Amino acid sequence: MNKSGASAQLPASGLRDLWNRSADRLGALIDHAALALLDRIAIAAIFFFSGRTKVEGLLSLTEGAYTLFREEYKLPLVPPEIAAHLAAYAEHLFPLLLVLGLGTRLSALALLSMTAVIQVFVYPDAWPTHLSWAGLLLYLIARGAGPVSIDHAIGVK
Repeated sequence: MNKSGASAQLPASGLRDLWNRSADRLGALIDHAALALLDRIAIAAIFFFSGRTKVEGLLSLTEGAYTLFREEYKLPLVPPEIAAHLAAYAEHLFPLLLVLGLGTRLSALALLSMTAVIQVFVYPDAWPTHLSWAGLLLYLIARGAGPVSIDHAIGVK
C-alpha cells in the first residue's frame, strides 16, 4: 500500500512489458534447436517402441504382429501380412532417421501419414493421442530437424 492507503499496482502496460520480456527470455532459452531435437526424440521413441512390440530379434515379425493386423488393425486394401511388415519396418526406419536428423521432413511426413491411417481406420476414438503426435510431426515437417542433425550438417533444410 502507498501513503494514501491504495494498493500500488503496475499499470497494464507495465505488466504487459514484464510479460513480454519474460516471454522473450524463454523464447531465447527454448529455441528451435532444442524444440526440434526434443520433438525428434519424443516422437521417434513412441513409434520405435511400438515397432519393437511387433518383432523379435532385429526385424523378425512375431505371430502376434500378424494376428494384430488380421484381427484388430484391419486395414482396407492392404493384406494383413503386408501391412504388418510395412508398419514394423516403418516404425523402425523412420524413428531412426528422425533421431539422426536425416531426411527429417520426409520421415515426419511418413509417420504423420501412418498416424492418419491409425486414426481413421484403427483407433478413431484415440484422437487426443494422435493429435499430440501430429503436433510434434507437423512442427518437424514445417521447421525441419534443426542444427543438431545430419540434415543441417549436409546443408539440407
